[in-house]
Amino acid sequence: FSNQYTEEEARKLGVVGWVKNTRQGTVMGQVQGPEDKVNAMKSWLSRVGSPSSRIDRTNFSNEKEISKLEFSGFSTRY
Repeated sequence: FSNQYTEEEARKLGVVGWVKNTRQGTVMGQVQGPEDKVNAMKSWLSRVGSPSSRIDRTNFSNEKEISKLEFSGFSTRY
């Protein structure tokens, strides 16, 4: 999973947070922003992803409303 594409999509949509690849071959991360932008990002992660990725399943959890953003941009973690 190329996180470069994920970062680009997040910036295009205007959401903040982070993403990282796991040793199990999955991707995990956190996305924050207005609900419609977050939903658009979730849709992209579920259906599109990076060109070389194969998406078998997506699982979004711990969704909640926040009073302010905790990140200033979108980054890849290692």
